Amino acid sequence: MAKIHMILQGKGGVGKSLIAALLAQYKKNAGQHPLCIDTDPVNATFHGFEKLQVKRLQIMENEEINPRNFDALVELIAPAINDVIIDNGASSFVPLSHYLNSNHVPSLLQELGHELVIHTVITGSQALTDTLNGFSQLVTQFSQATTFIVWLNPYWGAIESDGKSFEQMKAYTTHKNRVSAIIKMPTLKKETYGRDLADMLQERLTFDEAIANPALTIMTRQRLTIIKKQLFEQMDNAVVL
Repeated sequence: MAKIHMILQGKGGVGKSLIAALLAQYKKNAGQHPLCIDTDPVNATFHGFEKLQVKRLQIMENEEINPRNFDALVELIAPAINDVIIDNGASSFVPLSHYLNSNHVPSLLQELGHELVIHTVITGSQALTDTLNGFSQLVTQFSQATTFIVWLNPYWGAIESDGKSFEQMKAYTTHKNRVSAIIKMPTLKKETYGRDLADMLQERLTFDEAIANPALTIMTRQRLTIIKKQLFEQMDNAVVL
């Protein structure tokens, strides 16, 4: 049975492609060979990671799901033995979520022997409300058979409201039984760790590529090694992965 990992969130720029790339690297680090697919109709960031061999598939046409192209996605997924990682753009969030549910795709995947795992992102500052709403929409739309993993990304600011952490917010307490794991991405100093990670992502490099790159300073590579370790340890704790 393969796990079909879909990254879904209606807010743009919150780290969906980063999560897709992290998942792919984590799987490869464990000796697995995930099938990676980028369906983002606007920013094919995930596809830019050459080392991850990401397939590009355009499933949107005129702001709607193209059924034939979506059929092609299912045909790619159906025979999968290894896990599948699918990155989706913010612009396709609403139509894709609707299409998946109206066509009973989660139950279809289950019949094919696969498990659908939806990854969504919560981030801080002005995007907090939007990402919380996106999370709530997802858990109410998808059946109980769907597994959810929440990623807390503090890049834009602390994830808190009125002194409450995410785990204390109504959006979570109402739906906590639907969340199989919470992955807390580390808060990085923007002038050092944060800049190193941002530069690495800008170049569409994996951690292993960047850490092995002699053109980078020793301390840059050391900081990236530390970030990788922190992230992968968080993912180790998410048993569902």
